[in-house]
Amino acid sequence: MIKLKIGLVLEGGAMRGLYTAGMLDLLMEENILVDGIIGVSAGALIGINYKSKQIGRALRYNKKYCNNKNYLSFYSYLKTGNILNKEFAFNKLVNELDPFDFKTYKKNKVDMYATVTNIETGKAEYHKINDLNNINNMEYLRASGTIPHLSKIVEVNNNKYLDGGIADSIPFKKMKKLGYDKIIVVLTRIEGYTKKRNKLVELLNKVKYKEYPNYIYTANNRYKMYNTEIEELEELEHNKDIFVIRPSRYVDIKRIEHNPSKIEEMYNLGYNDTKNSLKELKKYLEE
Repeated sequence: MIKLKIGLVLEGGAMRGLYTAGMLDLLMEENILVDGIIGVSAGALIGINYKSKQIGRALRYNKKYCNNKNYLSFYSYLKTGNILNKEFAFNKLVNELDPFDFKTYKKNKVDMYATVTNIETGKAEYHKINDLNNINNMEYLRASGTIPHLSKIVEVNNNKYLDGGIADSIPFKKMKKLGYDKIIVVLTRIEGYTKKRNKLVELLNKVKYKEYPNYIYTANNRYKMYNTEIEELEELEHNKDIFVIRPSRYVDIKRIEHNPSKIEEMYNLGYNDTKNSLKELKKYLEE
């Protein structure tokens, strides 16, 4: 019997990513194994905990440090130029405060990709990050999780990157191109959500990133790209070619959330939605 390759696509959304954390913890508890993950922004930052097999870690550190000014805050932005503090989030947190299991991560054969946007080409790139002790791998992960306008550009191998969601918010087509047979997509927005054009953000893009016209074009047309991806995804879902897990209800959680109860609410929703979908998910994976 031929083993089907299972892929997992994780949308971003800053603190909405706690929905994904709940979903991933349930998968680990149920021993549902995938062969590859493509994470976007918060999806990449949260997704690494599946490959390191650390149930509960993402919820734990986000609840504990959501009010720490050195973690994810405008204080960090004013002090360092990065709203997600590089030293705290990618050094102190993973090495000391809530240690990341680098050995298990590297040993685990699940392929992990971080989606980034090359600001010079305006196109998405998908970088395999199978060793987070490798500085370039960590920088691709960090680039994927940047928030435009509130983060410095990340340079890796003489290329310049920002948030992967700008160029490809839901990279299920890339997952199919990589040869995965069964694809699970985790969204962090409720059904029916569409992006709207934001003329103010378009103006800010033209001012802040004026040296990068390809990035401006991509960023200012992101709403069209996102809505097209959602339409295509819903058709694939309807035809049972892809399995989608999305929030069953709206949670009023901020992109930068300082209320631990809201963080836990978003996590619990992801956990319970996945639990409620478990029978259908297993059927999809086994067909």
